[in-house]
Amino acid sequence: MAKTLRVGMVGYGFMGKAHSNAWRQAPHFFPLKAKIELHTICGRNQAAVQAARAQMGWQFAATDWHEVVESPLIDIIDINTPNVSHAEIAIAAAKAGKHVLCEKPLALNVKQAEAMFTTVQKAKVVHMVCHNYRRVPAIVQAKKMIAEGALGAIYHYHARYAQDWLVDPEAPLKWKLQKDISGSGVHGDINVHIIDLARYLVGEFKEVCGLMHTFVTERPIPDASGNGPASPTKAVQKLGKVNVDDAVLAIGRLDCGALANLEATRYAPGRKNQMTLEINGAKGSICFNLEDMNRLRFYDTASPPDRQGFRDILVLQPGGVHPYANQWWRAGHLLGYEHTFVHAIADFVNACIEGKPIQPTFEDGLKNQRVLQAVEDSIKARKWIKM
Repeated sequence: MAKTLRVGMVGYGFMGKAHSNAWRQAPHFFPLKAKIELHTICGRNQAAVQAARAQMGWQFAATDWHEVVESPLIDIIDINTPNVSHAEIAIAAAKAGKHVLCEKPLALNVKQAEAMFTTVQKAKVVHMVCHNYRRVPAIVQAKKMIAEGALGAIYHYHARYAQDWLVDPEAPLKWKLQKDISGSGVHGDINVHIIDLARYLVGEFKEVCGLMHTFVTERPIPDASGNGPASPTKAVQKLGKVNVDDAVLAIGRLDCGALANLEATRYAPGRKNQMTLEINGAKGSICFNLEDMNRLRFYDTASPPDRQGFRDILVLQPGGVHPYANQWWRAGHLLGYEHTFVHAIADFVNACIEGKPIQPTFEDGLKNQRVLQAVEDSIKARKWIKM
């Protein structure tokens, strides 16, 4: 009989919804090596966490994460809280012998990330950072093609992650705009994704140089519900300080010799969640756009001159042709954002049973954190920083 893994999840907001859906769906589509039980969901607001429990399919709700971590009934801790509490929860969970899944960025800073990695290593638990974009089928296909030499020696990694949810200067102050809670702004929130994908697809960073900017330095403090300004009248609105970056640019060199160019912003009107990648090599190029996530564009210099040009690869062919496609629908039937989390959960569950590392591990999270810090150090020192 298959082992049952009982999950305790801390946090029930946007990521909590994405993770809850993935925990529910993974057993229905993937041949997991264990049964999954959505045991306890945890949050500070009792009424809100009880509502989340009912809506998202959890058995129990709690308001103290310590109780969940210390419960002998729980096998896995899934962390979806603001960044400030990642380290404390993850370290306690590992010491309690729980496998740990943690949202990105791994921590507020390098010191915390180092402590988290050291603890999970010592505890010998399975650990993973939920960089779900590593499990977009087109990204996995790109990884396969690069590893097989389809692009040859890599020259360029160019990535941009653009959103627009802060374009309105009257948008309220949120925890993601407060450094003591988030660690950084767009840098640690979404630039970390394209840093992680650079490391996954091309290789480690050798040195970096960066630039950051904050466009709006004060924002209305939200009301008690967190949904809008505390006062409807601008003249009497209470304003709070924005002390994180709104946009970041970074260039770098990778160990393989490739040049990296990264940009992340929350001030790109019309870009809701656009992440674009272009990787150029001696033999060809690959392009990807998260807003068209089922498609990978490939240019092959070996094509005859009269047939050269980018061609589309629809990464949805089952039969072992494309990553994860066997577990879903017939060829050409699209996948979405939520499926990347299902893929991550399925891989994580099997790793927990096998007792094997599953990437991206906390070590990957630590390496990403070091790149984040190096970019910030570069900006402060106004010079290149070696890794």
